[in-house]
Amino acid sequence: MKVLLVNGSSRRDGCTGKALQIVAEALREEGIETEDIFIGNKALPDCLACRKCRTDGECVFHDEVNEFVHKAENADGFIFGSPVYFAHPSGRLLTFMDRAFYSGGKAFAYKPAAAVLSARRAGTTASFDVINKYFTISSMPVVSSTYWNHVYGNNPDEVLQDEEGIMTMRNIGKNMAWLLKCIEIGRTKGLEHPDNPKILTNFIR
Repeated sequence: MKVLLVNGSSRRDGCTGKALQIVAEALREEGIETEDIFIGNKALPDCLACRKCRTDGECVFHDEVNEFVHKAENADGFIFGSPVYFAHPSGRLLTFMDRAFYSGGKAFAYKPAAAVLSARRAGTTASFDVINKYFTISSMPVVSSTYWNHVYGNNPDEVLQDEEGIMTMRNIGKNMAWLLKCIEIGRTKGLEHPDNPKILTNFIR
């Protein structure tokens, strides 16, 4: 089993990276393979809503988003991390997720996911809510912890002083591993995920 950890910060080894590292360590202790995905700090084109992905099978922009979706097809779970900017996740991460989930939604369905946020002081719960919406529209089990999934600190060393935040990150990893193992046991017993229909209703006709 494998979990992809996506770092939506412009700094690979910043506070968000430290939080993801702690989650990854807990996952590996439970026998779960992990892979770090650093989006980087270059500009990403936004979704055009051109719907070419519906015919081509991937986003019209041939960049790291398509590469990630291909990896997601073979992954079992996901952690998306972001710093907080003005009580909101990074625009880079949201652009990345908009395109990945719109063009490759089937790669994420029925797979557990969690959001991880880092902040100096506030805005984490609002950002947490934004990222979780990608999961709840995609039939993904949302992995919780023993507190909201965030750490506090102005730099990675300060994050390590947030004992409750560190505990929360480790518990995300343990809860994710437990859920993945439960799903795997269910599959061995012949229990598959539901085949949910999708009906779209337009209010303006």
